[in-house]
Amino acid sequence: MTPTRDSSAPPGEGGAAAQLLPMRASLEFDDFYAANVRVITGQIYAYTGDRAEAEDLVAEAFCRALARWRKVREYENPTAWVRRVAWNLATSHLRRRGVVQRFLNRQRETHEKAPDGDRVDLMRALAGIGEHHRKAVILRYMAGLTVAEIAEQEGVAEATVRSWLTRGKAALAGRLTVQDEMEQR
Repeated sequence: MTPTRDSSAPPGEGGAAAQLLPMRASLEFDDFYAANVRVITGQIYAYTGDRAEAEDLVAEAFCRALARWRKVREYENPTAWVRRVAWNLATSHLRRRGVVQRFLNRQRETHEKAPDGDRVDLMRALAGIGEHHRKAVILRYMAGLTVAEIAEQEGVAEATVRSWLTRGKAALAGRLTVQDEMEQR
């Protein structure tokens, strides 16, 4: 039997690409490839939803089979081996694509819908009260912190925070009432 040189290998170079395959083995692989490539590609295409990607993954699976053809051809079902390799490659590819997509989604600029009138009124009212009162009200009622947590964060006594909250709520109520009266006129 005359060995045939892998035509993809440059002449005179060693390594896996320069492997010599017996003529019979090469012909067997060609027949195996021709008989299975379309079916496996169709299956991987159905899995990935991208024909070009499926073709690339199946080509990679067949390249791996060719590199191990002497062993793979002895398997009970070489087609199942190639299909499994293609599925594993597709699964890895889909996972990587998911990771990339999640990363890109986090980087995407998000646009909040415009605030409604009540929210605009609240923001204006908050902007019109003192800094300590505003901060205490926001931390307590928007962030959900306890009086003790606010006191610790701000480095003041709990009584001081309670005072800020009482005065802040009173100031907000006054500002929101004034705004309501102005809007009703």
